[in-house]
Amino acid sequence: MIYEGARGVVPAYLEYLGASALVVGVVGGLGEFLGYSFRLVGGYLADTTRAYWLFMFLGYGMLLAVPLLALAGSWQIAAALVLAERLAKGLRAPARDTLLSAVGREVGVGKAFGLHELLDQLGAIAGPALISGLLYLGSYKLAFTALLVPYAVLMSFLALTYVRLSGTGPAEARGTRLAGGWMDRRFATYSLAVLLNTAGLIHVSLILYRFSGYVEDWQVAVFYLAVMGVDAVAAPIAGYLYDMVGSRILLAPFALSVVPSVLGVAGGLAGVVAAGMLLGVIIGMQESVYRAAVADLSPPGSRGMAYGVFNTLYGVGFLISGSVFGLAIKEGYVELAVLYSAALQVLALALLKRSTGSASRSRPY
Repeated sequence: MIYEGARGVVPAYLEYLGASALVVGVVGGLGEFLGYSFRLVGGYLADTTRAYWLFMFLGYGMLLAVPLLALAGSWQIAAALVLAERLAKGLRAPARDTLLSAVGREVGVGKAFGLHELLDQLGAIAGPALISGLLYLGSYKLAFTALLVPYAVLMSFLALTYVRLSGTGPAEARGTRLAGGWMDRRFATYSLAVLLNTAGLIHVSLILYRFSGYVEDWQVAVFYLAVMGVDAVAAPIAGYLYDMVGSRILLAPFALSVVPSVLGVAGGLAGVVAAGMLLGVIIGMQESVYRAAVADLSPPGSRGMAYGVFNTLYGVGFLISGSVFGLAIKEGYVELAVLYSAALQVLALALLKRSTGSASRSRPY
């Protein structure tokens, strides 16, 4: 609710503070890169120290950077706070995903991550709804300051969760390290496929940037809410299908990724809206079945590190994507953007099929 509420209006807010399309694209891509690459550090430290809860408290605590956006007087300060929030996610995500893969083993890892994404997106819907309403009634300062309330609730619930799970959950949730070696070639190939997939997929911040050129600021938050709503519906469905048919479901988001990229760069208002809706489907699948596949391709004892490596490459893809598509929008390089996206998705699909075609359906929990 906190960071998704803010992210929906950050591109327009940066533009309001004087940032260009290229700056918005680079900040969005760099933020994703830092958030995902920092998971390599967070994953390594979580596996080494087994202090999973410590990294969750630190990562969620740093979300205070989001309400502080109310005090930003320039796009440079706002960008720094946005990047700080992404770093916070990098700290907590590997520990969180490791706990999810462990406690969700009895219901199916696809369903577990699908349910997590559904609940996550309920917050992602409530956040933009709150921000859009406050922007309609007031200002950016009022909207960002109001996020102090869910921040306080968040930290309270995190403390309650720790008390309930740290002593009564399964061994994995208490931080007990399981036996297991390092990941194999299939995992590396799969992660490279995801890198190419994200590098050739337009970032949501640029779709919001283009949408903001047609509408008022508060309507951008409503549009982002709609994108997150599509994400929330797609994630649990994709997770359920993953547990039924396996990695074949991954072919769908990879194949579809070129469409929102083309519409986001070349389309008018209708094209941008369609790009946002389809991107919501793809994001929902990325956040559920992409992560579920990591659990299938990595041993439990190194899973925090596996998620760190995977998400680092995921973040590199977002950095490339934000820069390339931001430049394409700024300079009008529509044809080159289309060819670039199509070429990368073809390569990504080839690597995906190679990495998951013979993947075992057994999960070494």
